[in-house]
Amino acid sequence: MGANTKKQRKIKFIPLIISIAIPLLMGFGAQKLVPNMSLIYENLIKPPFAPPAIIFPIVWTVLYILMGIAAYKVWILKYENIDVSSAIFVYAIQLLLNFLWTIIFFGFKLYGLAFLELMILILFVILTIKRFYDKAGKASILLIPYLIWLIYAGILNFFIWMLNEM
Repeated sequence: MGANTKKQRKIKFIPLIISIAIPLLMGFGAQKLVPNMSLIYENLIKPPFAPPAIIFPIVWTVLYILMGIAAYKVWILKYENIDVSSAIFVYAIQLLLNFLWTIIFFGFKLYGLAFLELMILILFVILTIKRFYDKAGKASILLIPYLIWLIYAGILNFFIWMLNEM
């Protein structure tokens, strides 16, 4: 695209802040519903490639911020009369699945069910990436680290399930 054909968008700070706050608050809410996640994690039998518990809040904070920025880039397209409802709907479903995984894994300690739920989450993240790409192109790239982390988390979840329940 040439410089003249691409519109310059002004940053809409309130929608940006809200878009970033939503996934951060979902993560914080799950943490409050299931206290002592670090202790639960530390007491699990884990494979050798499992990271220390301190890594998770750092990685998730970065991922939630990237998710929020990607969602913002899609959401603001509605101001240009572009229908983003299907993309935001799929995004909301994957956020809910993300929230539920924490409760299933740490709250109920159902590692097998958490693994299956995580596989569904990964599918919804892939669908979200596609929908975001269809609406906002490069904004979808911001979700790639999230997808990679979820794949790693899925492998970790599987091994924790095998080591602790089988």
